[in-house]
Amino acid sequence: MNHTPRSRTVLSCILLVVSLGAGATACGGSDKHPLSAKPSDATGKIAFSAPAGSAKADPDKPLEVTSKGGDGRITDVIAVDATGHYLAGELAADGLRWHSTAPLAAGARYTVKVATENKSGAPGARTLTFDTRPAKKKLQVEFGPEEGEYGVGQPITATLSEPIKSKKARDVVERSLKVRSTPVANGGAWHWVDDTELHFRPKEYWPAHGSITATSNLEGVKISDKLYGAAVKPLKLAVGSRLEAIVDASAHYMTVYRDGEEINSIPVTTGKPGFSTRNGIKVVLGKQQFVQMNGSTVGIGGSEGYNLPVYWATRVTWSGEYVHAAPWSVGSQGVANVSHGCVGMSTGNAAWFFETVTPGDIVQVVNSAGDYMEDFGNGFGDWNMEWDDWRKGSVLQAGIRDGSSPADAARLRPSV
Repeated sequence: MNHTPRSRTVLSCILLVVSLGAGATACGGSDKHPLSAKPSDATGKIAFSAPAGSAKADPDKPLEVTSKGGDGRITDVIAVDATGHYLAGELAADGLRWHSTAPLAAGARYTVKVATENKSGAPGARTLTFDTRPAKKKLQVEFGPEEGEYGVGQPITATLSEPIKSKKARDVVERSLKVRSTPVANGGAWHWVDDTELHFRPKEYWPAHGSITATSNLEGVKISDKLYGAAVKPLKLAVGSRLEAIVDASAHYMTVYRDGEEINSIPVTTGKPGFSTRNGIKVVLGKQQFVQMNGSTVGIGGSEGYNLPVYWATRVTWSGEYVHAAPWSVGSQGVANVSHGCVGMSTGNAAWFFETVTPGDIVQVVNSAGDYMEDFGNGFGDWNMEWDDWRKGSVLQAGIRDGSSPADAARLRPSV
């Protein structure tokens, strides 16, 4: 009978086992340290840089784990905090030292599990739990707007308690602030307006009839020297219909659409020469049933000065631009532009618009002789910025363009 090399080996093993007697083994390796063996306690063989007892570790110092006594080596280290975040680290080639390569979180509890083996290959294990000191200086973050229902144009804002200037620190902050929408929006990115404010928007308006959530995992995370993140209150918004009001300043009409369908067309008057209404996309900021409008508060005086009671006022800029009732100019509405920059209409039409729109809805002015709406600082002009330019204001997405490779896209952290 012919045997393959494997068959001969198996047969030889069987014969050897029989000749050695019951309980003897051969050809299967030594059972001195079987894989199922329970690891021994390596407490006396492993040292930590973390303090013992109730003392708290300095989060500004790395964690070190060392093998002592020369009897064996470290094979693995897993360090995780109470929130489930793993601490990155590096094990020396000789297995005698492991050290963290990322900052520890402040005010956190860590569990460190160390696996070892001695010179003869026997496994060992040790577990350590320790706390880090709380941060003395914390970065507070407040999401905006207030919870509620908004239109599809509402940006998410993040206001910071401390200025963040360096690219490295901004990277940490931006990675820690998450925005998601249901249904999923088309892309999305944070944009640093300045050192203390970020705005988040998708490439296009938010999906209608959905929701947006903003969350943070910044708590305890080291941002810069001595500055750590604080807990951040999450935000959830409901999104209503896609409501857009398109104001054609040259045609003197405003057409209102809901979810793509026209629902009203209203004769209006916009800013006259010298006071032309700003072009571009604006976002409804709020509504006031009555406002006393005084020209002197926005620098308009002399023969152009005014002080009027105004009803059904829907605000679109902080500098005083509204969509409102203007019964004194009904004869010009649909015909000529005679206002000081606001969009004026009859009292009935203004009341209808007031009741129809909600903060976050879109008012877009076209064909005006005025300047374009500011991107920031006078309301929400965020949507007037081209998408590639918007992403240039993000540390994470500054180099990303539509059509980039999957490897480039994998760098993106914010999700919608």
